[in-house]
Amino acid sequence: MKNSIVKKRYKTLSERWISLAIVLFALAACSEKEVPDTVANSLELDVYKSETCGCCGAWIEHLEAHGAKVSVHHPQDLSAIKAQFGVGNLYESCHTGVSKQGYVFEGHIPAKYIQQFLAQPPANALGLSVPGMPLGSPGMEMNDRFQPYEIVLMKKDGTYSTYAKIESMEDQY
Repeated sequence: MKNSIVKKRYKTLSERWISLAIVLFALAACSEKEVPDTVANSLELDVYKSETCGCCGAWIEHLEAHGAKVSVHHPQDLSAIKAQFGVGNLYESCHTGVSKQGYVFEGHIPAKYIQQFLAQPPANALGLSVPGMPLGSPGMEMNDRFQPYEIVLMKKDGTYSTYAKIESMEDQY
């Protein structure tokens, strides 16, 4: 009888390990995919900003630290640039980036999400936006202060949806 209890316990323990292995495999398969190096290395943006904006410069440094090549432009009329690329008033921030593929990146979007977007652009996409200037977003860092925000997917037909919710500073990197 003692031998059957040991066998039953062993079987139960083996079943638990197998179940754990299956769960871990499923989690690994469903986890967020890394952006291929080719996308990270090919990130090139033309950034339009005011010549005196410090947070725009800090955002550009963030992009460059993540492998982006950035060409900076200081137009006389930044609003006209935003209108030219289809950025609606609701989505505006202090700078506008445009990829070589023609996608628009408005505001303090983490490089990670730009790279992710460019690896698999959604259908009908105009680009991404972080409206306003959320505290703690790339280029808007102030010690450990952070304000949760959303990255908006702007669509060519003028509609939008949430692309990502950034709940913590760590979500950005």
